[in-house]
Amino acid sequence: MSRYEIYCLADPLFYDTLDNQRTKYPDFPIADRAVPAGWRHRVTDTWLHYGPEEDVLPTQGWKIHVSARLADAERTLDAVWDYCVGRRLSFKFLRGPRVVMMLNSKYADRGSSGKLVTIYPADEAELELVVKELDGLLRGVRGPYILSDLRIGEGPLFVRYGGFAERYTLNANRDRVLAIEDPDGELVPDRRGPSFTPPSWVTLPAFLEPHLAARNAVTLAGLPYTVEDVLHFSNGGGVYKGRDTRTGETVVLKEARPHAGLDSAGRDAVTRLTHEAGILRRLEGLDAVPALHDYFVLGEHHFLVQEFVDGTTLSQESIHRHPLTRAAITPEDAAEYTEWALAMLDRVDRAVTSLHGRGVVFGDLHPFNVLVEGDRVVLIDFEVASLAEENARPTLAHPGFCPPPDRLGVAADRYSLACMGLSLFAPMSTVLIPLHRPKVAHLAEMVRETFPVPSGHIDEAVRTILGPDGRDTGASATSKEAAAVGGRPGSRAMEELPLPGRASWTDLRDAARRAILASATPERDDRLFPGDAAQFQPGGGLNLGSGAAGVLYALAATGAGRYPEHETWLRERAFTPEPGTGLGFYDGLHGVAYAFDAIGRREDALELVTLCLRERWEQLGQSLYAGLAGIGLNLLHLARVTGERELLDAAFKTVDLVAARLGTVESVPEVSGGGNPHAGLMRGSSGPALLFLQAHEATGEDALLDLASVALRQDLRRCTRREDGQLQVQQGWRTNPYVDEGSAGIGLVLRRYLDRREDETFRQALEDIGPVATLDYYVQPGLFAGRAGMIAALALGLRPDLDRSSPEVASQVARLAWHAMPYGGGLAFPGNQLLRLSMDLGTGTAGVVLALGTVLHDRPVALPFLSPPGTPAGSADGSHHGKEVT
Repeated sequence: MSRYEIYCLADPLFYDTLDNQRTKYPDFPIADRAVPAGWRHRVTDTWLHYGPEEDVLPTQGWKIHVSARLADAERTLDAVWDYCVGRRLSFKFLRGPRVVMMLNSKYADRGSSGKLVTIYPADEAELELVVKELDGLLRGVRGPYILSDLRIGEGPLFVRYGGFAERYTLNANRDRVLAIEDPDGELVPDRRGPSFTPPSWVTLPAFLEPHLAARNAVTLAGLPYTVEDVLHFSNGGGVYKGRDTRTGETVVLKEARPHAGLDSAGRDAVTRLTHEAGILRRLEGLDAVPALHDYFVLGEHHFLVQEFVDGTTLSQESIHRHPLTRAAITPEDAAEYTEWALAMLDRVDRAVTSLHGRGVVFGDLHPFNVLVEGDRVVLIDFEVASLAEENARPTLAHPGFCPPPDRLGVAADRYSLACMGLSLFAPMSTVLIPLHRPKVAHLAEMVRETFPVPSGHIDEAVRTILGPDGRDTGASATSKEAAAVGGRPGSRAMEELPLPGRASWTDLRDAARRAILASATPERDDRLFPGDAAQFQPGGGLNLGSGAAGVLYALAATGAGRYPEHETWLRERAFTPEPGTGLGFYDGLHGVAYAFDAIGRREDALELVTLCLRERWEQLGQSLYAGLAGIGLNLLHLARVTGERELLDAAFKTVDLVAARLGTVESVPEVSGGGNPHAGLMRGSSGPALLFLQAHEATGEDALLDLASVALRQDLRRCTRREDGQLQVQQGWRTNPYVDEGSAGIGLVLRRYLDRREDETFRQALEDIGPVATLDYYVQPGLFAGRAGMIAALALGLRPDLDRSSPEVASQVARLAWHAMPYGGGLAFPGNQLLRLSMDLGTGTAGVVLALGTVLHDRPVALPFLSPPGTPAGSADGSHHGKEVT
């Protein structure tokens, strides 16, 4: 979730970067300095790059990082600027304090966190000289340890071998990652993990050897504890299961890194851990609090030692018990779960009340911070706890349980308890409530309809969440939030919202269209419609999955109209893409071309594909989402609708490449093998299987069906049959039923295979996958990984016994209302992680509209390359390409 939480910092309603908040979050003053004469300068959303025009750097080598806490940042930048400009060294630095806070927060990436400046020496001799001279200039500067690097002495300088130029390759899972070149000239992943691990072929410069020895000398040797397991990592430090060697007792060791893991008040992990130790001492003897055993410092890292509670989190326990995750729910199931949940909530309430009796506010109450050990309930993680007399607001809390600004002290805990009272029944509720607090009344209706919960319990939770007087008038909303609901009081906007299952198809579609258009930002270059955080990768704001192409495609395909000014925005940027923009179907320019063709801009589509074919596309991975399978499917489609022989030749070249790399059924690990590569339609072997099936439709060659069979069997190896009989993709700690990387996507391709060739194993697999699309509960509403995708899958034949008019389909449509939110006078849906609204195809409102269109629109609507049952063979993807869709 950390990637999403970082993108929540800039905007209360949409995922965004801080680049559009420069007035509120300015750059460091040094950013206003004039660029030196003869220097080049480049700006990104997080870094400012500087380098002499004549400087020709190697593509990789040893780089220097400078770390500094915020208090030392400006003097550090002044010193580094003067040094690097004076010696004509290329360098870059983070733009401003907010970016430093963001990249050094508790949930930031552990490996790269802590960097303020990067310097690029030309060779090892210059590396040694710069390190020596800067070490003297920066004496006294303190900053977080950069875990991926080797520290120079005790100061703020670190070094790492890695890429200077941005080059990319595919890792073992066929994902595109930054690369360096090995001695054979092959590009390999530039690994940036939380440990100093230079490439095996690189020799450590001699002057660095003492620093490596000093790093390796810091161990637990001599302390009375051993570490047996890692329980959790964050950028602030680790949490470990260990053993006290004096007593043999199992303990928990919590680590805090100095100057790292910042919270919203700028406190680092050490400050919070020291504070936590003090709180635990105050609460000593309470059954709901783990006992404090010890506190020590090792190599600047602080460690708290506490009682090990051998329990499971309340989150894990509720997921295991929750009846909505099963294929069917009976009244007895609902009643049994309700009895357990209410008893558990009572225990948590008593635990929190016991803290209040000692004058302590917990401040970070959510199901992950509650351990259940038999009849005992234990609260863990007291780093943001406060004294009740301070009447404070938490500085670091789970976004779904974090109280609004008007709840302080004990009232903050009571707010979180109320959220937990709903979340155990409707797990997505607490994440949706911060987006639009009046939504809580609608979610309460859902709980009442499903579970026999006493009205008093639900009513009290709603009153607590809405405010002291039990209603939310919108007064606490920001001006942007008020505008988002059309200036109407929040509760009224929710009451007037057209909801799936109640409103007509045209009302739903038009309400979604209003929200989408209200969100448009044509003045921006990076994205037109707000969507998933993926849109901030190069080209992410343009593409089919997270960008403008997918939104315009969904609107046109469902009869919601065309928007020439937005099409022009997309065209201008698609033909001048930023470096690093993908070529694939959902992540890149092939998908943009597909959308152009779908909305009636075939010349643009063909011109863009021609440009794509000039790139080095052959080296991409196999996937439908970002690789050769998606490109091949798009080329086959365009060749069919245009008759262009060149496109057909390129399509079959792609088919040959995918076939050559496919391997055998055993080429992918089984479920038990661990470290599984991606499975499913978008990123697994089912995408190549779909390509082979479409190629078979064009040629009739049985060998292509054989290849499709191998690919499908590869994906089925990565599936597991659950206790309720459902077949889902095994992803380690969870199973996945969804369209993108889950079993529903595999089932859609199995269905198409079975239309061409009978296979008893595949027929049984399809039957076992079918129920995943008719579950009562899905965490997210989206097309790729949520309920909308299941609606589309049912419309596209995942359950041969159901059609789009079946009651089961109508039920899924109605349950989309659980996630429905008002925005801009229309209907919107939250994206992945539910932390912000999204308008894109893959995760948000456009995808929901497309899915609703598959069952409600009067013309065939489908996912690309997946036709509804009964669609003529000449329309393989069920859409009206080459014509304006109205």
